[in-house]
Order: sequence, then structure tokens, then C-alpha cells
Amino acid sequence: MTRLEEPIETGRLTPTDVSRRGFEGAFADLTADARYFEYTRAANPIGAGITPRIPLERFPASLHRSGPTAVIPLDLSRPLGVAGGPATSPGLLASFVRIEAGGQVATAPNATSELYYALSGRGFSAVNGRLVAWGRGDVLTLPAGSASVHYADADAVLYWVHDEPLLRYLGVEARTARFRPTRYPAERSLAELDAIARAPHATDRNRLSVLLANAENPQTLTVTHVLWAMVGLLPAGQVQPPHRHQSVALDLIIDCPPGCFTEVGDRIDDGGRIVDPVRVDWEPGGAFVTPPGTWHAHHNPSGSDAHLIPVQDAGLQTYLRSLDIRFATTSTSARE
Repeated sequence: MTRLEEPIETGRLTPTDVSRRGFEGAFADLTADARYFEYTRAANPIGAGITPRIPLERFPASLHRSGPTAVIPLDLSRPLGVAGGPATSPGLLASFVRIEAGGQVATAPNATSELYYALSGRGFSAVNGRLVAWGRGDVLTLPAGSASVHYADADAVLYWVHDEPLLRYLGVEARTARFRPTRYPAERSLAELDAIARAPHATDRNRLSVLLANAENPQTLTVTHVLWAMVGLLPAGQVQPPHRHQSVALDLIIDCPPGCFTEVGDRIDDGGRIVDPVRVDWEPGGAFVTPPGTWHAHHNPSGSDAHLIPVQDAGLQTYLRSLDIRFATTSTSARE
């Protein structure tokens, strides 16, 4: 083999080697995909309509109230311009998982984090060879590499959120478990929430809720390193004042009396009220998407309490130091 026929070892060539070996004209061009934009025309592709905004969207409880055992994705991939599979936000997918009594559903997403909330029914899951029982109000989180089969003892509905769309976008596979499978029993979550609601000056707080966290996330204080979740109380006759954050919120209404709603808008006035809000009426077992960066306020003008569980990508946003959560100050009296 002559010197010119020897294989090239990446990183070991010098300019002298290139000239001596006669490689002129043999280099790849690699410029076909290069693009160039004047800064003001490309700095904000969302504002320019190039990158689609996350829509304010409702998903009714009728999606899971009847029918056979099935996974029902809350899919917004088309309006989001997301390719490769279903997505509720650019980074997250929420689904209703309906399991008839005696039925089963297998799940094994390419995700770093999975969260299941048992909206109704009871059953158990086989996760990587281990069994865990669950019932109404329980939360179960699973890490990367989890292969599960979920069984229902009675007709059940799970609310399932994971970050597979984010991994599809990045073009990666989740292989390392960053936390252990963790169950949050409903009775413990509700006891913690009750203690918060009974504390002195509780109604002076912007939110009455218990944040679910994991021991493996001492910096972000979130339920996984990507996902954030809380069990929230909206007391009778109260308004939770507007706030905003850069994480998307996939809100599930656990229970509510008629008349509860959320107002969403892009701006607040000097009095802390949302300008030209869009109203989203609540429905027990229904879900809706609150876009990142929008101001939103929850209203309960009724005489009974309501509960919700939002799931967000705020674990990731907190780690990136980009969550940017802000609160407005308004009256806490419910208004129609």
C-alpha cells in the first residue's frame, strides 16, 4: 500500500499531509443546507408565525367516559407542526388511558419521565417485573427504560403524561433512569393539602396546593427532573390571582362544581386583571392546555371546593433557569 492509499485517521492530518497526499479537489462541500437571515427577520420565529404557538385547547371528559380499553392521546401535533408522532406540547404528550375491568394496557415510551394520575377506578401495574397497586387519586412516576403493563380491577381511567416528544425532537433515546419509580398515595397528598388549607393566613397565598417532589431533585424540587406536578385546591368562592410561567401546563380537572373556569390572556392591567381574557370552563375529568407565557387565573364562584392537577415541563425549565414565574395581585373574591 502506497502512502496515498493509506486510510485517513481523523484528527491526525496536518496541512502538510493534505498537500503531500494530493487531496486537492477531494473535499466535501457541505454547504447545501446552510441558510442566512438578517437578524430582525429571524430572531423571533414564533412572533413571525414560522414556529407555531402552543394553542389554548380543551379536551372533554367524553373522550374517556365510555368505550373499550384504549390509550387516547390528546394530540396537537398538527397545529404545533410536530412531526414523528402525537404531542400535546412540543415536549410533552398527555393521554387518557381507559382500562375496562379485567383489561390491560402496555406502555413503554422513549421518555425520561412518565407520570400517571388515577382519575378513576383501581388496579395495579407491573413495572419492570415489580407490582404496584394504585387507586383513585394516586400518582405514579416512572423513569427512563420503564416497560409496564397496567391492569384494572374496576373500570379505570389514568391521566398519563411523558416527555417522548422532547426526545423525538432531540433525536435521542432515554437509557439512564434518573429517579426510582415513585408512588404518591392520594390519602397522603390530600392530608398535606388539607394542612396547607388550614394553616393561618392560607387564603392570602396565591395558590393552595401541594407540590409533588422527588428525593432525587433537591435543586428543582419537582416530581421528576423534567416534569412538575401539584395537587391543587380551588376553594369555594375564591379566585387564584393571575400568574404566568414559561413552562406549558397540561391541566386536569379532578373535580369541580358547575361554574368554575380559568381566564387566560397575554396581558394584565395595572390592577392585576387579565386584559381581554379567554374563558375556559371546567369539567370534572376534562383537561386543557395553558400555553407558556400567558397569564391565567382560576375562578370558583360556587359554594363547593374544586381540585385540579396541572403537569408541566417546569422541572426542565427550572433546571435551565428559564421558568420565569410571575404573580399578579388581585382580589381573592370570585367574580363572574
